Amino acid sequence: MTDHAVERFRQRVAAREGGLDSRLEIAGRVARAWAAGRVSDTPPDGARKPALGALYVADLVDRDVVFVVRHDRRAGELVVITLWERGRLGEPRVPRRFTDALRERKPTPSH
Repeated sequence: MTDHAVERFRQRVAAREGGLDSRLEIAGRVARAWAAGRVSDTPPDGARKPALGALYVADLVDRDVVFVVRHDRRAGELVVITLWERGRLGEPRVPRRFTDALRERKPTPSH
């Protein structure tokens, strides 16, 4: 999963499971939607153009969220590139100051 996908999820969607690292929640959402067959090779309405080799996985939790993924068939893995929100205009659901604060937090060295 790309850092861009995680950042966009934090800014636009907001985690429902309360974790600081959204990677596990994103992976779970994508896996459940994939298993439910909510996959398309057609980009969502409003997307500029299809990304080469991209698939679009519609979230089961938030029906407006579509994860843009690449499927590595040989490895049996999905790589989440970014996400798209169908029909969403305007400000992110999570104010940028909150996501910026998470980025600014630096781990303290343990001595």
